[in-house]
Amino acid sequence: MEARRSLTGAGSAPERSGGAIPAPASPVASPRSAPGDTEVPAAVRRRQFSASYKLEVLEEADRCRDAGAIGALLRREGLYSSHLSAWRAARREGSLAQLSRKRGTTAKKSPEAREVERLRRENARLRRELEKARAVIDVQKKLSDILEVDRETPEAGEKDGSA
Repeated sequence: MEARRSLTGAGSAPERSGGAIPAPASPVASPRSAPGDTEVPAAVRRRQFSASYKLEVLEEADRCRDAGAIGALLRREGLYSSHLSAWRAARREGSLAQLSRKRGTTAKKSPEAREVERLRRENARLRRELEKARAVIDVQKKLSDILEVDRETPEAGEKDGSA
């Protein structure tokens, strides 16, 4: 007979034979606090299972042959039968295998591609600066037209280059 162990590493849940219910691990996890304690417990987060854990549970469920063995597995792991059916459907679709891969880019960019990207960013920055410079020049032209300053003639004192 197989030794009973939990895939999550936690102790096994009490059997229906009337085993004692274990106390919660932390006071925050308890829905009820000490009498007179007015602190609101932390919000409960949904459990998230890794793809490797799901595949382990599915493999163990597939190995169950005795009557009630799957139910015992579900009780031990704290799962519902709907977990198994959803995970089996995901395994059939192949999405469980995709979930087990690491996220992020799979291939690194070549040095040429990085250089092209850097040059495009620099080009865009220089275009923005050019637009700003053109706007300043346009404002200067309009201001000189308003003040009727001749743009071609230098100001007094700059004629011979000496001050």
